[in-house]
Amino acid sequence: MSRARIRLATAVLASALAIGTLPAAAYAAAAPGAGVSARHHQHVQAETIRQIPLQGAVNLRDLGGYRTWTGGQVRQGLVYRSDALSKLTAADITTVSGLGLTKAIDFRIPMEVQYDGADKLPAGLAPTARPVSDLGLYGTLVGAISSGDPVKQEQMLGGGRAEAYMRDIYRTFVTSPENRAQFAATLREIADAGQGPLLYHCTSGKDRTGWMSYILLRALAVPEDTAERDYLASNTFRATYDAQVRAGLKQSGRMQNPDLLIPLQEVRQDYLDSATAQLEADYGSFYGYLTDGLGLDLRTLAKLQAKLVR
Repeated sequence: MSRARIRLATAVLASALAIGTLPAAAYAAAAPGAGVSARHHQHVQAETIRQIPLQGAVNLRDLGGYRTWTGGQVRQGLVYRSDALSKLTAADITTVSGLGLTKAIDFRIPMEVQYDGADKLPAGLAPTARPVSDLGLYGTLVGAISSGDPVKQEQMLGGGRAEAYMRDIYRTFVTSPENRAQFAATLREIADAGQGPLLYHCTSGKDRTGWMSYILLRALAVPEDTAERDYLASNTFRATYDAQVRAGLKQSGRMQNPDLLIPLQEVRQDYLDSATAQLEADYGSFYGYLTDGLGLDLRTLAKLQAKLVR
């Protein structure tokens, strides 16, 4: 990448991140005479979500296709987000092989890998373990379900406790130095011009993976509301599978009220808001989080733009 291009990308990125997102009226200003309302613009953006259907995973998506408010578009075929790949079928592995991945990053903690199994990947591709803390949620969940005790399950997950747990987890995406280091390392690899197509995932592909995707899209100057829709789309892709899990737990007698799990299975705007509020409290702005929190310099952020936005 030429020095001139780096300077240009850096200037655009710095101003973009400093401003945040364009107000709705700016969409019209960006395309004079187009007569496209902000609402219609958002609808078009929502249609760019590209799920890759598999039998053994339900939340694999290409993160490309989104428009940036600086006039670009995120390139497809470079970054993928997913849920766990431990249950892929032979046909799924063939599909994943077609993505040409050169790296698969696993945000799961060792306990999750132990219970759910290691990733099944195309030949020659080994997972990169990069655990991000879930504040013990997975262990809590396993304990609650295996107890088979409806009173204990209610005490652990009912009365808003599950939702509060989720908000705490999202705050630690920002406050934990270890978690920040894992997200930062992933962003640096994505920005590396020598790094080929890359995939990252956790267990459900919605919380740790959702936050990683949110900060990546925001760093690329994708509008905040578009990044939020990408985050919330996990509810659509996971709904049928998660309902089947709840039905199975009720049928097996392990949970009398499996709906207690819904706050843990879903992504919610207020979970994301907990992280972004923490980000602003600790670093003042999203740009401050990228530079001070994640330790990314302007050159790295410019390389991210140059590689992923066309």
